[in-house]
Amino acid sequence: MTTPLELAETYFSAWQDQDADRLRSILSDDVTFEGPLATIDNAEEAVEGLMGLAAATTDLQVRRRLADGDDVITWFEITTEDAGPLPTANWSHVENGRITAIRVAFDPRPLLG
Repeated sequence: MTTPLELAETYFSAWQDQDADRLRSILSDDVTFEGPLATIDNAEEAVEGLMGLAAATTDLQVRRRLADGDDVITWFEITTEDAGPLPTANWSHVENGRITAIRVAFDPRPLLG
């Protein structure tokens, strides 16, 4: 069985590799995503949004990942074509071997400027 920590690692490696199929395979059909730039309530839109961001990402550095039961917090820095590095926190919740909830927190002002 895949652990929540392993799922979080797969999430970020799929993002970095721009592998939509691998990303989709670890998300629950009704995954929810909430962040400064989007609120989503299904896997297809989540993958589409994350792949859009992945295409604009020039660097992503995971600084720390902490797991507590079914929850994983990943602290990372993302650099895009227009901004960065942006310190970011990502909380993922896992149920039945898939990510069911993602919450992202960062200051979006550099991206909006």
